Amino acid sequence: MPASRLLPSAEAVDLIELVRDLAARELAPLVARAERDEDFPREVFRLLGRAGLLGLPYPEEYGGGGLPYEVYLQVLEEIGSVWASVGVGVSVHALSCFGLATAGTEEQRQRWLPDMLGGELLGAYCLSEPHAGSDPAAMTTRARRDGDDWVITGTKAWTTHGGHADFYKVMARTGPGRNDISCFLVDAASDGLVADPPEEKMGLTGSATAAMRFDGVRVPADRMLGEEGEGLRIALAGLDAGRLGIAAVATGLAQGALDHAVAYAKTRETFGARIIDHQGLAFVLADMEAATQSARATLLHAARLKDAGLPYGREASVAKLVATDNAMKVTTDAVQVLGGYGYTRDFPVERYMREAKVMQIFEGTNQIQRMVIGRSLDRQPGGALRRT
Repeated sequence: MPASRLLPSAEAVDLIELVRDLAARELAPLVARAERDEDFPREVFRLLGRAGLLGLPYPEEYGGGGLPYEVYLQVLEEIGSVWASVGVGVSVHALSCFGLATAGTEEQRQRWLPDMLGGELLGAYCLSEPHAGSDPAAMTTRARRDGDDWVITGTKAWTTHGGHADFYKVMARTGPGRNDISCFLVDAASDGLVADPPEEKMGLTGSATAAMRFDGVRVPADRMLGEEGEGLRIALAGLDAGRLGIAAVATGLAQGALDHAVAYAKTRETFGARIIDHQGLAFVLADMEAATQSARATLLHAARLKDAGLPYGREASVAKLVATDNAMKVTTDAVQVLGGYGYTRDFPVERYMREAKVMQIFEGTNQIQRMVIGRSLDRQPGGALRRT
């Protein structure tokens, strides 16, 4: 294992080696066909769940791994380096469990969390709406109380796993105020809950993304997570962790593209020498390596703050911004390294480049990340450790 990818303990290193081997054996043979045919890999998520990889950052008492976020994110990176759709799916699933794990009652956690963390129940996250993406407080989906139930009506957009998930973490307006939003755990089999046909995307085609329509969906009152009106707080708290997840997948995507580019450059010859021996090409690869290592270091810095219980929201936005911008650059350069072959589907780097683009958009566009970082600097300059 390269020194730049070592983990803080022997047990963590062993885990990463196990995940890397699993990804090579079980995921790599499936990815090209699944992405080409736009097949949703539901069985892959069951496999990862049964291997204990869907609940790594959550408590062991509920079936999780009880591991630091730093380790979980490096597992996510390894998965993302082979199959970005699955890496994104693991991150989204972890985000869909966040509200229950952090705001649910003990009874709710005992009832649902073990199957969620074990992969028997796959989750999705419903926050964005067609006209309320970067501004979730502008949502119009509503939940009204009716006896022992809440009745949800509205539409949620861009739902990863839409139509395939077993449960949906849903934010809905429960009062007249802009922030009167609550969080619900909705069973996928609920009457009135329908998925639109999946979006036709340029990348991550193995990951279903669909609008979810709630037409008077009745949700038992015991499926509200947290108190009434706490939903936006729960959503925003989860987004910081979710941004780290996407940063990890983007870093894995960059690493995968770099690995393919280096392998090609070591075997392809021009003018009597391997192309990696040409300085112009070697410098491109060096910049790709520097960008990937920089993204990883930024990501792990934010994760260590989170693990230490320190504020990390600004650093999560920095990590998401740096990792996804770097992934776009690295994957584009990987296509260039392979030349004409890079533009064909004979090699995966063209797919990596298409997949990298959306990383700059979801979990808050990179323009939103810059706004978050700028406002944070206005409130309190300096790095996290200087702020404590």
